[in-house]
Amino acid sequence: MSDRRDQDHYGTGHDDGLEPLTPLDLARLDSVDDLVRAMGNTAFGGRRLGEAADVLETMVRDSDCFRVVTVSGAMTIAKQGLVLCEMIERGWVQAIVATGALMTHGFVEGAGMLHFKHRPAMRDEELFQKGYNRVYDTIELEKNLDETERILREALADIPDGEILCSRVVLERMGRHLTQHTDGRAVLKSAIAHDVPVYVPAFTDSELGLDLSIYNHARIQSGRPRLHFDPFLDLDDFADRIREHSTLGIFTIGGGVPRNWAQQVAPYLEIASARLGESEPVRRYKYAVRICPEPEHWGGLSGCSYTEGVSWGKFVPESEGGRFAEVFADATIAWPLIVRSVIERTHG
Repeated sequence: MSDRRDQDHYGTGHDDGLEPLTPLDLARLDSVDDLVRAMGNTAFGGRRLGEAADVLETMVRDSDCFRVVTVSGAMTIAKQGLVLCEMIERGWVQAIVATGALMTHGFVEGAGMLHFKHRPAMRDEELFQKGYNRVYDTIELEKNLDETERILREALADIPDGEILCSRVVLERMGRHLTQHTDGRAVLKSAIAHDVPVYVPAFTDSELGLDLSIYNHARIQSGRPRLHFDPFLDLDDFADRIREHSTLGIFTIGGGVPRNWAQQVAPYLEIASARLGESEPVRRYKYAVRICPEPEHWGGLSGCSYTEGVSWGKFVPESEGGRFAEVFADATIAWPLIVRSVIERTHG
């Protein structure tokens, strides 16, 4: 073993193919993409953000890739919905998996209703009395949610009595209602226009889920049968779309049910093949980008790393060409920067 004090044995960094870092020189940057690329040559969260833009760029340039976006958290009430619209409209997204709350708040916005900044001097007891529902530092009006329930009834009014619903069908109908009756952009309108299915696996865990349940009770009161809801229709529809593509990519905001539901499609196909004796394709995500502030040591699902997901058969290992990037940051900061950077790279 050589003596470390013998400097003749010291590596130069270049000897081992290490990449040198570059100071962040803001005076030399003329665009968001310049900034994000330069951050990729720094360290810590800045480097991760730059690397995430690189992976997203590779993902969207791969014309054979079926790209899934999963979103949780309060992203639409936080006014990030048009970032997702931009991704859909540019053809970067072929399927969306989200929370029902996110779709509810996005529908409110798409229908022309408003969200407001919370004033910290207003106590939560006062907010309750005024019908102001607080989401961190933002207010959703109870009146907005009442109007959403009214629109849902309109959107579902002509469904045949025997039809079985799933989240994709409900959201498609609501998106069509927005398309027919509102101006401007909205996530569900962009999804309809570009034939992008939207799935909400935990549909009953949302205002929209409660609204559907109340609508069913109203149907029963009027002498009509209830509409049945089967979440497995979503699962199999999503799996069928995945089966048709050999290259998969996933872009995740947050974590929770949307993240895991989309990722588990690979084990779903694998165990269907093993347990049912059916010939199922091997499908794993080759590209993956995640923006989430939750670290691994908290022990929750949203802190699960992509390398851990490799052990479940959800991702192509990096040794076999998989490309992953994880940004531990607030998505309202990192998501717009990453998307804008890749827009500039791919469309000038």
